[in-house]
Amino acid sequence: MTAPVSPTPAVDRSQVLIFDTTMRDGEQSPGASMSHAEKLELAKILEEMGVDIIEAGFPIASNGDFEAVRAIAQIVTRSTVCGLARASVADIERCAEAVRPAARGRIHTFISTSPSHRDHILRMSPEDVLEAITKSVTHARNLIGDVEWSAQDATRTEQEFLRRAVEAAIRAGAKTINIPDTVGYTYPDEYAAIFRDLIEAVPGADTVVFSTHCHNDLGLAVANSLAGVQGGARQVECAINGLGERAGNAALEEVVMALRVRGDRLPYKTGIETQHITKASRYVSAITGFPVQYNKAIVGKNAFAHESGIHQDGMLKDRGTYEIMTPEAVGQGATNLVMGKHSGRHAFREKLSALGYELGDNALNDAFRRFKELADKKKHVFDEDIVALVDDGISQEAGRIVVSRLRVIAGTDGPQTAELTLVVDGVEKSAKATGDGPVDAVFNAIHEIVPHQAILRLFQVHAVTEGTDAQAQVSVRLEEDERISTGQSADTDTLTASAKAYVTALNNLFARREKAAPGQVVASGF
Repeated sequence: MTAPVSPTPAVDRSQVLIFDTTMRDGEQSPGASMSHAEKLELAKILEEMGVDIIEAGFPIASNGDFEAVRAIAQIVTRSTVCGLARASVADIERCAEAVRPAARGRIHTFISTSPSHRDHILRMSPEDVLEAITKSVTHARNLIGDVEWSAQDATRTEQEFLRRAVEAAIRAGAKTINIPDTVGYTYPDEYAAIFRDLIEAVPGADTVVFSTHCHNDLGLAVANSLAGVQGGARQVECAINGLGERAGNAALEEVVMALRVRGDRLPYKTGIETQHITKASRYVSAITGFPVQYNKAIVGKNAFAHESGIHQDGMLKDRGTYEIMTPEAVGQGATNLVMGKHSGRHAFREKLSALGYELGDNALNDAFRRFKELADKKKHVFDEDIVALVDDGISQEAGRIVVSRLRVIAGTDGPQTAELTLVVDGVEKSAKATGDGPVDAVFNAIHEIVPHQAILRLFQVHAVTEGTDAQAQVSVRLEEDERISTGQSADTDTLTASAKAYVTALNNLFARREKAAPGQVVASGF
């Protein structure tokens, strides 16, 4: 029985829909796994920001992915909640079950269309692929009214066959047709031409929304996405910070601001509340442990920094001389206000608001206490220090293990020794360990208190600001039985930050271990 659905509405050609795939394609970046709670929080941030479609995961991949998509479908009310499915009955039915609670649910099903993928992956003839498209989209359409179909590796597909594949998907009931640049191969003029051809040549093309999904292997993901819009696409699939397979996806923040700033060339609107962009960027960075490069467009630390005397002179005379958009427009603080130990709670709250954080009273009190402790240690507290402090508070939320006390003996006269006390499930436990260096000693002490088989895959330290009193931000990545977990912490004491980051990663790993289920399927990206 076909699922009831209202007639396809006329496409608003002045609107570009933003489809966020941070939790699906973005999570497929090695080491970027997110916990259930982190996904729910990110979904709230994306909806608040005005994202039209949230691709919440690949429900057939694991029970964890299924539960996350289902939970997001239950809490999101305005955005469409989407799940990914291959062209198989099991995938599609599992996806339909996951998104069923959503006020607006979507099944996103795909199959490869290029000769390379048909011959080497699918081992199917062109006619077999067309039959699979018709069957999979029809089955999905029978389960839910909103179906998106994607031609994986579309940009390396013969144009004539791509036309036939798109026509088959439209005839079967797909409302959105995605033309992915799966391997980041195409050039902007080529990509725009593909859309123009499909829209002109395929029957029924005027009744659907065409979508872009571009990877960044040649650094062209954003440029190609915008070219797709010029060619007629009215949905862009992208991810916060450009997170995604290999070199990543088109960055949501760059696509949105390019459309906003250059409306003279691309006269299309989005529904994104851009002042939430920086908050979303920092949250994704915090939960994945993937730092945002300093010179990253829109959300990087230096995106609105001016050091050159010529630039500073121009900025003082007119901000428009060197800024094509304001930092306030994307949720970055207008100035690098120096905060110190004499700053009051009101000033601190205002600074947090300018940086995109709105904390409840308890969280604010805790952050203010830690800010005062930091201000006693540092001569100047910069915006970056405050961001690290607040994000550290988010990552250090109550877990089974908490760092209580740490004392380390280091220097040329080894062995380096760590004396550590952890609170484990409410009980204090202590250990003394040596190691090949102070960090190794700290991690050995943690291992003595909390025995585990996890392998350390990443230990990374960088200074949040300049100076010898800068906070050290430490990222730790652990792996156990193909489960990957990250932890991040910041402190003026590098060893304390290291201990807290490792413990956070352990807490996350234990939480995932409890929720893990057998029979996981490796997700496939575009």
